[in-house]
Amino acid sequence: MSVSNPLKEDVIQEQILQAAKRLFQVYGLHKVTMDDVAKAIGKSRSSLYYYYKSKDEIFDAVMDIEIKEMLTAIARAVGEVPGVEQKINAFCVTKLKVLREKRAFYNTLDAGMDADAMSHFNKTKVIHHSLVMKQEGALLSQILTGGIEKGELRAIDEKDQAVLIFVLLSSLHGLKREMVMENNFEGIEPAVNTLTHMIMYGLKR
Repeated sequence: MSVSNPLKEDVIQEQILQAAKRLFQVYGLHKVTMDDVAKAIGKSRSSLYYYYKSKDEIFDAVMDIEIKEMLTAIARAVGEVPGVEQKINAFCVTKLKVLREKRAFYNTLDAGMDADAMSHFNKTKVIHHSLVMKQEGALLSQILTGGIEKGELRAIDEKDQAVLIFVLLSSLHGLKREMVMENNFEGIEPAVNTLTHMIMYGLKR
C-alpha cells in the first residue's frame, strides 16, 4: 500500500501553480487549458485532477498566492516604520509598487476572451477584489487603532473608521488606474505623501 508524501505533493502543487502562472501571463487565462498546464510540468492531465478539479481552481490558487505576496510585502513595510503616518504611507506606497511589479501578469489575463468568458472573469475578479479589500481593511484598522491607543490620532468610532478605510483603499485604486493608463509610476511616492497628509490632517489630535 502506497503512502502519500505531503512534501512531494506540496512540490508538485507549487510546480502546477508556477507553470500555470507563466502560461496565464503569456497566453491569457482563456486560452490556457489543463492539458497545457500538465504538459508544462511533464504530467498527464488526469494527474492534475488529483490536485485541482478545474482550471478555475488553479487560477484561484494562483491568485491566492499573488494576494498573499502583496499583503506580506505591505505588512512587512508597515512593521518597519514607527508612527501611524509612516505606517499608512508605507502601506500605500508598497501596495502601489507591488501592483506595478505584478501588472505584466494581470494585464494579460483577459486576452482573447469572448463576452461569456469576460463576464465569468469579471465575477471572479469581484470575488478576489472583495477578499483583498477585506484583508487590507483589517490591516489598516490595526494601524488606525494602534495610532489611537498611542495618542497619535483622535478617537474614531467603528463606522467612521470603516468609511475612512473604504475611501483610502478606493483612492489607491484610482491612483493605480491613472498611473496604469498613463504608463507612469514615477509619481507614486509624491502622490501617496499628499494623500497621507490629507488623511492625517483630519485624524490628528
